Amino acid sequence: MIRSEGLYDAILNGDAKKAHAVTEAALAAGAAPMDLITGSMVPAMDEVGRLFETEEYFVPELLLAGRAMKSAMELLRPLMAMSGEKLAIRIVIGTVKGDMHDIGKNLVASMLEGSGFEVFDLGADVAPDKFVAAVEEHKPQVVCLSALLTVTMPAMKRTIDVLQAAGLRSQIKVLIGGAPVTGQYAKEIGADGYSDSASGAVSLVRQVVAEA
Repeated sequence: MIRSEGLYDAILNGDAKKAHAVTEAALAAGAAPMDLITGSMVPAMDEVGRLFETEEYFVPELLLAGRAMKSAMELLRPLMAMSGEKLAIRIVIGTVKGDMHDIGKNLVASMLEGSGFEVFDLGADVAPDKFVAAVEEHKPQVVCLSALLTVTMPAMKRTIDVLQAAGLRSQIKVLIGGAPVTGQYAKEIGADGYSDSASGAVSLVRQVVAEA
């Protein structure tokens, strides 16, 4: 797979304007959207995640890299839709009912999208029935639930229970995260996994998809 070094560097350096311009030029030269994603964007976001894990990058750098990646995806999505091309793994993500915090969730969504997954972001304060509707519509392999407040954590269990009642739980992997969330809590409510960081969420999704 041929890498566009310009696109790779633009994402790694969080340069949204350059990412957009390089992608536009690559498409004009005949590059295939999926080749740009798998050859340049995914490796760049993987490196961003590695730099975050080694504490060379911090949250601001992750946000800038995610913004650069999104600027490139804005050009690629319409072309992929026209050709009927789809990313292999689909993810529904949202902050649970009662919780309006979305910065962490947005960061995770950006990292997942930049890592080659198709992400459907439901936003914040998402009721369980909205997760059910999204699963029915988009047929994802993974659902990610976020909560930043201890008092909203029970909404994670309610969401899982509603997915179970709708007959959808066995079709998906449910992953949870957020500042007050722990691996033990994930086990208690029947989630399939937990991550305490955006880059960790990417690795976790890859793991549970591979196991499935």
